Amino acid sequence: MYYPYFRGKQYDLITIRENAERMARANIIPIIEPVKRNLSGLSRTIEKLVEHNTRFTLIVNPVYGELRNDGTLLFDEIIDDLLSDYDKFSIGYIISEDSSLADIQAFCAAQTKPVSIIHYGYAEGSRELGEALASYDVITNHIFIEQFCSRLYRRHFRDNQRILIRDGFIHRKNREHPEGEHFSDLHITYMDEGVNGFGDFLIVGDDYMETGGPAYAVAIHLTYLHSNEDNDMYIKHYVSDRTNSPVDPRGKFLEALQKLVDDVNRRGSMIFRSEAVQEYMTLHEQEHYPGLGYAKKLSMQHHIELIEHFLGA
Repeated sequence: MYYPYFRGKQYDLITIRENAERMARANIIPIIEPVKRNLSGLSRTIEKLVEHNTRFTLIVNPVYGELRNDGTLLFDEIIDDLLSDYDKFSIGYIISEDSSLADIQAFCAAQTKPVSIIHYGYAEGSRELGEALASYDVITNHIFIEQFCSRLYRRHFRDNQRILIRDGFIHRKNREHPEGEHFSDLHITYMDEGVNGFGDFLIVGDDYMETGGPAYAVAIHLTYLHSNEDNDMYIKHYVSDRTNSPVDPRGKFLEALQKLVDDVNRRGSMIFRSEAVQEYMTLHEQEHYPGLGYAKKLSMQHHIELIEHFLGA
């Protein structure tokens, strides 16, 4: 099972809404960390997930954004209202270096709906935590952010399903990206890691920023499966030719888009012809610039479609 991790910014939520039916069909289970106090976009997303009977995890103590460590609004307007009669979701609870064992236990004891524990850098003893959480029947799975959770840490949580999230996207300035690089093999090797499912932060990465800076360079990111390497996953970075000033984002987008189109049309190209890639091709034909947020949405959708294709859904 694939668990993509989304932060609840505008185009992340749009991506989830537009792919809710696909996710339900392919057994893709999104993890959503809300970051905006205005919950209208999140509410529309939840409604679409419910409409398609999609499984998901909603984090109620975000560590980023306007709702940082404050789940009251999420419980009042989402959990206890929109989701009061829905049973195909879990409440995500992040435990990090700021978490105390007493607070974690108090939270779990107060819940009646399924809980997913998200391990994000807990600083105390993992053995003690594992023993304490084993007594709570509401806990259905443990989700481990790989860079914070060693194999030794993870071995103390074997009583529930275990999901491993790997950040395959290396965060850099757009102009510093290479043409391509390895992304992840976790979709192939997750069972070797002793877990039941895998996930990632799509083509966005775990680094969180409220807004991006001026676009000195425009980059379009597409993941692909290498047909000669057991379907290992790589990522292409199509970077605009101009990288030295913040002017003309439209022109820079079209420069990057031209490189994408040339690569997709290249004989022997390994880029999966997803619906998102087809839309990129249409944008190229029309010489249309939809905005950088929309381009990111298309690349996230392509990644979801690629995983769906790999899983054979």
